[in-house]
Amino acid sequence: MNNDELRRRREAAIARGVASATPVFADRAENAEIWDVDGNRYIDFAGGIAVLNVGHLHPRVIAAVSEQLTRFSHTSFQVMAYESYVELAERLNAIAPFTGSAKSILFTTGAEATENAVKIARAATGRSGVVSFTGGFHGRSALASALTGKVTPYKWQFGPALPDVFHVPFPNPTHGTSVADSLKALDFLFAADLHPRSVAAFIVEPVQGEGGFNVAPPELLRALRTICDTYGIKLIADEVQSGFGRTGRMFAIEHSGVEPDLIAIAKSLAGGFPLSGVIGRAELLDAVEPGGLGGTYGGSPLGCVAALAVLDIIADEKLLDRSRAIGARIAHRVDSWRTRNDLLGISPVRGLGGMVGFDILDPENDMKPMQNGGKIVAGRALEAGLIILNCGAKGETVRVLVPLTASDALVDEGLDCLEVALSVVPRVEA
Repeated sequence: MNNDELRRRREAAIARGVASATPVFADRAENAEIWDVDGNRYIDFAGGIAVLNVGHLHPRVIAAVSEQLTRFSHTSFQVMAYESYVELAERLNAIAPFTGSAKSILFTTGAEATENAVKIARAATGRSGVVSFTGGFHGRSALASALTGKVTPYKWQFGPALPDVFHVPFPNPTHGTSVADSLKALDFLFAADLHPRSVAAFIVEPVQGEGGFNVAPPELLRALRTICDTYGIKLIADEVQSGFGRTGRMFAIEHSGVEPDLIAIAKSLAGGFPLSGVIGRAELLDAVEPGGLGGTYGGSPLGCVAALAVLDIIADEKLLDRSRAIGARIAHRVDSWRTRNDLLGISPVRGLGGMVGFDILDPENDMKPMQNGGKIVAGRALEAGLIILNCGAKGETVRVLVPLTASDALVDEGLDCLEVALSVVPRVEA
């Protein structure tokens, strides 16, 4: 089967509601490279949407999963428990970015992680209100999409959102929103609609993913922490996209020095195998009665052994240092393009460590972020042999999520492809 044939089969068999960023079909992959069914090679700057911090098919992950497959593939932890789940929880608790005792629970998807973090906060506080931020993305299930701070395409066709979820503006200089503006909006919310002692949790991404790789200012996180401490609110860090070394720390919130109460994790936790979870202060995790949390596939044995291997790889291959080095390398190269008139206009680079993004600017609109500018560049990049994703409120942002195991040579080759994709297309006069 070739790409054209598979596209036709896809259109006939699969719902339109699930979109694919590229029109090609994977055949095989290794580390930071993918080959499609037509034999074309691509450098992978998407990492399966931040899932592959340790690359495609890392030998230690595959060895761990292969060995587990000789023993059992599934029991459901809720029926018969297994050691790998317990060991992984112990290791996650040991790296929790807060003081005091921690406990963990495992699930399957990022949306399950964010939803269950909110459920835990509600159970622990006896309150129902949750405050999220515009531009945030927390998943597509019912509660997760209510938490998400973007209507299209995540909410608008699906009826009323779940109640007691409120949004305030996320600080974003591009949109003219400061930390002071965000906190003022929160004050207005507390004055008009929601008493702070009715709030169970704030949920925030330390670096917004789908929202455009916007870093939460430390002063915002500090202010939220103070409000939480004053009113008994719990602070949830959504680290689904930013966790496990992507930003140069195990968790992005560590850059701020602010301690959360609960952390939603997924994506790169298990090196390509479905696994998610919540790490939190022990007393919060224990607030839910037995049976109130879980899921048939939650904490699958294959995902658990993969995650244990991932944690070893991050430590042994010094991927936190590697993330910072990759981010600096990318930022230096991309920033050098900003003064060139043969390339599309771009904003300054933003992000943390190897979580790097920048906007495409529109010369016909006062160099403001270009509608679908990132999407246009991603399409051009594919033609040049690079898989890269866009994000942002208007699709304006190009985001880089290259596996942290990629070599400098491969990163540079990918940046060469990205430079080609940014080239100004000459106008043809009629």
